[in-house]
Amino acid sequence: MNKTLSVIALSKRAGKLVTGFEAVCDGLSAKGYCGVILAFDISQKTEKEVRFFAGKYNRSVVKADFTMDEALDALGKRTGVFLINDEGLFKSAVKHIA
Repeated sequence: MNKTLSVIALSKRAGKLVTGFEAVCDGLSAKGYCGVILAFDISQKTEKEVRFFAGKYNRSVVKADFTMDEALDALGKRTGVFLINDEGLFKSAVKHIA
């Protein structure tokens, strides 16, 4: 499994992960959220909208090296937008992105 996905899966088990476009856009305004990770094959429109909302709340956005299908295998849900609510987990996930 991709190391970034391993960290995202750990974030999910720890209750520190929000997935899906609408939930992530809603969660960006909340305190404590560190940044957004996008799957490699996310649509350009979705990426543009997420980057707009993230910029509005001064949150980082990183495009990862895994696909939505790989996220499905790792997390059980096919999505390409992930919001992590822990600075250490977010930094760890970003560190593994090539």
